[in-house]
Amino acid sequence: MAAIISLMLVTALGLAAHRWARGQAIAATDAAAGEQARVNAGLLASELQKFRLLPPVLTEYPDVPAMLEAPSADVVARVNARLELLADRTDAAAIYVIDTRGRTVAASNYRLPTSFIGQNYGFRPYFADALKRGSAELFALGTVSGTPGLYLAQRVGSAARPLGVIVVKIEFESVQTAWADQQGTTLVTDRHGVVIVTSRPEWRFGTLGPIGAEARAAIRSTRQYGTLPLAPLPFAFDGATVIEAGDQPGSRIATVSAAIDGSRLHVLMPLRPALASANANARLATLAVLIVAGGALLLLWRARERRMLQAAAQRALETQVAERTAELRESNARLEAESAERIRADQRYRAAREELAQASRLGSIGQITAGVAHEINQPVAAIRTFADNAVRLLARGDTATVTTNLERISALTERIGTITGELRSFTRKRTPEIGAVRIGGAIDSTLLLIGDRVRSMGVTLDRKGDPDISVVADRVRLEQILINLIQNALDALAGRNGSRILIAIGTHGDRIAIEVADNGPGVAPDLRGQLFTPFVTGREEGLGLGLAIARNIAREFGGELLLAESAMGGACFRLELLRA
Repeated sequence: MAAIISLMLVTALGLAAHRWARGQAIAATDAAAGEQARVNAGLLASELQKFRLLPPVLTEYPDVPAMLEAPSADVVARVNARLELLADRTDAAAIYVIDTRGRTVAASNYRLPTSFIGQNYGFRPYFADALKRGSAELFALGTVSGTPGLYLAQRVGSAARPLGVIVVKIEFESVQTAWADQQGTTLVTDRHGVVIVTSRPEWRFGTLGPIGAEARAAIRSTRQYGTLPLAPLPFAFDGATVIEAGDQPGSRIATVSAAIDGSRLHVLMPLRPALASANANARLATLAVLIVAGGALLLLWRARERRMLQAAAQRALETQVAERTAELRESNARLEAESAERIRADQRYRAAREELAQASRLGSIGQITAGVAHEINQPVAAIRTFADNAVRLLARGDTATVTTNLERISALTERIGTITGELRSFTRKRTPEIGAVRIGGAIDSTLLLIGDRVRSMGVTLDRKGDPDISVVADRVRLEQILINLIQNALDALAGRNGSRILIAIGTHGDRIAIEVADNGPGVAPDLRGQLFTPFVTGREEGLGLGLAIARNIAREFGGELLLAESAMGGACFRLELLRA
């Protein structure tokens, strides 16, 4: 009777352990899938953010509205060349301009046999929506190229008098490659459930479920996916569990919003690894209970057969306990090995992700690297000189001078730390934090990064005003404006004798003005009225985007960037910000 009851209890325990193990595996897999979905959605949003500024900026390029209003061969040639340059530098698949009839009049691929020029895209929803609402987005197959991509459209002109539409086409090869290196499967679906971006190419343009006849007709009318069948993918849903054909126990799905209009990002995380780990834990717990139950049965058997089998029962018990202990040790060793391997895999994944983010952050500091290196080399050389002198002075017994040298070495080391710390702060990617920023600190940080260029050109830099005034801004982006203005002044002063730059801080009620003036040649009269227009520049090698971007940043702070009159005879730019 005791044996039968024990067997029933062990069976019930095994079933309960199995259910517990599956519940633990599902919870762990859901957490991993949710975290990866958020990370991958952020990666997709970061990729899109690089391109979404292009259409609004291009609408302000003077040649675009001029071409749409009165097309001429010279204007079209200039626009084609500018679009080709921007597509090459931003890695956009194509950039093109459509008139109000839907016909393409200029394109970055105008040199190619598959050029969009002359093609009519009036049937595309992004064309009509952009003319009506000002901007639109659509993921579709190219009718000429046949390659898929996201089309970002922006109206040129006003709603009352539209002139045409600018379109930027982007592809997602780098994002899909990054996703393919991760655990599980990542895919993005549009509003109809069609897979448009995925780490598994064979799933692209499949659907998560059947598409209704009305939706399919709408897709065909706009040729969004050409003649693709858009067939359902080969898996079934069981709640949040997705089961591919023949793949048990399947994967858990996590879904978040994606940065593409009307789309969703899904991560399918395989359940098998977590289930194997949880089952191992459940088996270990069940084994422990079995050992206890076996010991209890053995004690009952020994009580009844004590006089006849006491010695034999003792030996059997010891043998059984030894076997169970060995099994436990082996199970523990396997679990420890699996846990260590999982930790190493997680560390490799995090390291790869951090290296990718760091590479993106370092892309914008090429212009100031040489100056910062020179700033560091000078104190390093001085440290070596002081250290060599200290060795000789110690040999002479001049400890007072040795102490002075060591104090200088300490001060130089602190300066190196300040320079490198400022460089790290400037290159670190983070969410902008608008708050109170001390102007003097921002100027000091700016000069730490580009001060070497100022000194190497022999330019005298003067500062005037109260540096302790604080303004409403983001520290890093304020430094970006100051670096742009000072570098523009240095470019204007190149090759001139007696060059001077003045940074003046003034107060005007609740607004603070920061002026950067020089005694260079000033701004040409024909450029003064359109100096802040994108792609307008007085330098042959410039793109003409620096001042336009700096003004946009200033306006985000609630301020303004203006061209002012310079008492020094050159150019003067006034940055007006709110007092903090």
